[in-house]
Amino acid sequence: MTAVIELWSGLHPLLQAVIKGLAVIGVMFPFGGACSLIERKVSAWMQGRPGPNRALPFWVAWVPGIGLLQRLGVFHLMADGGKMFFKEDPVPGHVNKFYFYLAPVVGMIPALTTVTVVPFGAYLNEAGKMVPLVLANLDVGILAVFAVSSLGVYALILAGWASNSKYPFLGGIRASAQLISYELSMTLSVLPVFLWVNVPGGNGTLSLFDVVSAQNGAWFGLWMPLSAIVFLVALFAETNRLPFDMAEGEADLVGGFHTEYGAMKWGLFFVAEYSHMLIGSGVFVLLFLGGWNPLPWVPLADVAVWLHLTTQPILLGLLSIGIFLGKALFFIFLFMWVRWTVPRFRYDQVMKLGWQKLLPLAIANLLFYALLIAWIQTRN
Repeated sequence: MTAVIELWSGLHPLLQAVIKGLAVIGVMFPFGGACSLIERKVSAWMQGRPGPNRALPFWVAWVPGIGLLQRLGVFHLMADGGKMFFKEDPVPGHVNKFYFYLAPVVGMIPALTTVTVVPFGAYLNEAGKMVPLVLANLDVGILAVFAVSSLGVYALILAGWASNSKYPFLGGIRASAQLISYELSMTLSVLPVFLWVNVPGGNGTLSLFDVVSAQNGAWFGLWMPLSAIVFLVALFAETNRLPFDMAEGEADLVGGFHTEYGAMKWGLFFVAEYSHMLIGSGVFVLLFLGGWNPLPWVPLADVAVWLHLTTQPILLGLLSIGIFLGKALFFIFLFMWVRWTVPRFRYDQVMKLGWQKLLPLAIANLLFYALLIAWIQTRN
């Protein structure tokens, strides 16, 4: 392991950045396909069905090990990937071709950009200091996530407008209205967290790593439950997942903004949606569930001492990544669980919930914790 660390340290910083970027792409794209398989299996489990298990001829199941993979639906994942890359992709003649092709690319850029500022683990360096595993450790991490992820709606608007069709256009309009309605509540819900993080030092940080470090004791989700609930509901709306999928709305908009899309261009929208789900779940875990700290009042540094991993940064890093991904994948399951159990809201209900319910709750929650933190400061 020491040789691996020395080899990595000897690489040029630009080469390190390229390798990290390729690693992110190599994780995010397969993750989108894997989530599609998991979602089919979750829906099948909830509905008492076996789910996808017929991608190969029946006699292949007799090959050792293949039968299990077939029953799990792994070969459906491979078939879907091949179909997206190689199927015919006719483009309707009435679309605005430049923006029609541009929209899926614009949809992927925010998803692959925001992941660079989200820490996904940590390890102890030689000085015994916790160091985050992140591509770009910014002091304004949460601000970067909100700023870049909000650009994803432009892909939906571009797709709806460039399709020159009424149903995609309505889907794009709905997407923009929904984003405005819920992004404000989401931002207000995280302000109490950063008010508390900045109380001791007052250094004005917006770093997600500092938020996790502040949760070495109690997690913010335990004593800021309303902030967590508002953020989670807004996250469902921001990722266009049921019951907030107004941008697609198959019951009334055919397929919404991507009605005219197929093959790989549709696949990019598909991967972008699941990427936003993963990043949103990761940010929720960092803000409210202690990040890579395994339990409340049990920080990762203590676990490293108990397991004698203080001098094993690679093993400790892998352990922290496993803890973080385990929490994030639970929320991916929650997204799927809600999709198959909660009916879709009407458009007017979505707007009413965002402006008349969630926003007042977020404002009241912010005022309460601002006053509480000010009172705690005066007592100290």
